[in-house]
Amino acid sequence: MNEPIADRKEFYQVLTRNIRIRILLVSIIPMMLTVGILCWRFHLAYSEKISAHIGELVLKHTQNIDTFLKEKLGNIRYLARQLSLTQPDMAQQFLTAQLAELKDEYGDVFTDLGLVDSEGIQFAYEGPFRLVNADYSEATWFLKAMDSPYYISDVFAGLRGHPHFILAVKLSAQGRTYILRSTINFTAFNSLVENVQIGRTGTAFIVNAEGRLQTHPRSGTMEIVPSFIADPAIFKDKHTLILKHKNDKGNTCLYALALFKTVDWRMVFRQDAGDALRDMWKAEVLTLIIFLLGCAAIVSVSFTLSKNLVKRIARADKKNEAMNQQVVESGKLATIGELAAGIAHEINNPVAIMVEEAGWMSDLLEEENGMTSDGRSEFDRAIAQITTQGRRCKDITHKLLSFARKSDATVADIDINDTIREIVELTAQMARYNNVTISTRLDPDLPFIRFSPSELQQVILNLTNNAIDAMGKDGGNVKIVTSLNAQDNNMIEIKVDDNGPGIPAQYLDRIFDPFFTTKAVGKGTGLGLSICYGIIQKMGGTIEVKSNMGQGTCFLIRLPLNVRKTAKPSTNESTTAMG
Repeated sequence: MNEPIADRKEFYQVLTRNIRIRILLVSIIPMMLTVGILCWRFHLAYSEKISAHIGELVLKHTQNIDTFLKEKLGNIRYLARQLSLTQPDMAQQFLTAQLAELKDEYGDVFTDLGLVDSEGIQFAYEGPFRLVNADYSEATWFLKAMDSPYYISDVFAGLRGHPHFILAVKLSAQGRTYILRSTINFTAFNSLVENVQIGRTGTAFIVNAEGRLQTHPRSGTMEIVPSFIADPAIFKDKHTLILKHKNDKGNTCLYALALFKTVDWRMVFRQDAGDALRDMWKAEVLTLIIFLLGCAAIVSVSFTLSKNLVKRIARADKKNEAMNQQVVESGKLATIGELAAGIAHEINNPVAIMVEEAGWMSDLLEEENGMTSDGRSEFDRAIAQITTQGRRCKDITHKLLSFARKSDATVADIDINDTIREIVELTAQMARYNNVTISTRLDPDLPFIRFSPSELQQVILNLTNNAIDAMGKDGGNVKIVTSLNAQDNNMIEIKVDDNGPGIPAQYLDRIFDPFFTTKAVGKGTGLGLSICYGIIQKMGGTIEVKSNMGQGTCFLIRLPLNVRKTAKPSTNESTTAMG
């Protein structure tokens, strides 16, 4: 049965949508997973690479500054050893000469040199400031220097009011203790740290153990140093550490920390995470753009492909439908050929009566004395008989033409019982000719169903003719029964049962195959049952066969019910007797 145009369009729309969804799911989900996994792995690898690069850079600069401090401390310790062999009254000349040599060698790195006695009084000094007899007895660096062989102070302003730090070495001369101190040029030292620069926001600085700045950041200003930097526990026996920290403004910063070996300071590098990972974000944004373009291409292809594919399916369906229609028409022509003998015999009887009556009327007209009243009565009777037999022929030919008309697959609300009665009347002569009795038991309360009338006629006629042919000249009984399914009231059942010889078991699985037939050569096309199967399947129903050799065959059709109204009551049992 052909679907209505609206239903077919809806089917193709659903099919198109399903194809598109499947193409999108099969294409985009794997690509999304692949891109997601690759981006995630790339993010991890790039983050590790950046962290490793920053950590290596900070460690390298920390080692350079450590080397700088060790070298300068070594210079002062060397001078301290030389000074221990010099008379105290020659200290001033010694400091003047040595500072000049240091400046020639290192430039402005060493700002001054001073010799402080054990009381904290600087009694010898060489440098740009007037610090002779300066009292350092209360200075932190002096007190710590007296307790250790050497000491490197934190950066402080001190008496001169400028940031600086001191290298101090303890020495002994003539039984007394002295401190040789030297001021390191803060600008020269700070430039070592400022050279650490990455990106737009990357800046390096040094803090002491308390977290106070010992250098100026490159920007010239610095927000509050996070307290975690001064916590020694965060290093856990590590000399370098990479971590992220969110500041009070909500910005995430990347910190690289390294410990100095010479002094209790920390080298700190800080950079905004967005700046540090900028190239990665660019790569990921580019990947996202490419992914979106790929998705757009897939969507475009899915729409185009699904549309073209469904168009091809629709064309194939139309061709298939046309071929099926041709097969149905071929089967119908074959059935008409099988009915021809019975129809010809049925028409022959009324035609013979009409010829006989016409001859009798001719004899009445040729009488010499004219037509008597009895003759007139006979004449009228003959005309009435010819009219009756003509109508009989008309009914027979009308039924044949109705069946022979080209099949119309348009569905309509039909009464199955009426269709079966028409087929029984059409095959009555063939049944009588073959000594077959066709009986019916039709449920008068069957509702109408939506079906193609001509296709339902084709199915019932094929099954009836097959039953008559199977019983041959020996005759038998064919019974057609309609009812509602006992388990499911939404199904209508049609049974065509005969008591013929039955179908061999080895053929039961093949009887619905096209061109398969058990009839003799030239007596069957093998299309009848195949056509029936196709029509019933297209309607959404089922057709089954049960057969026992020597007992007969039963075909059971189940059709889905589309209730519109209850069929008109009709005689539920009838019989077409054998001729």
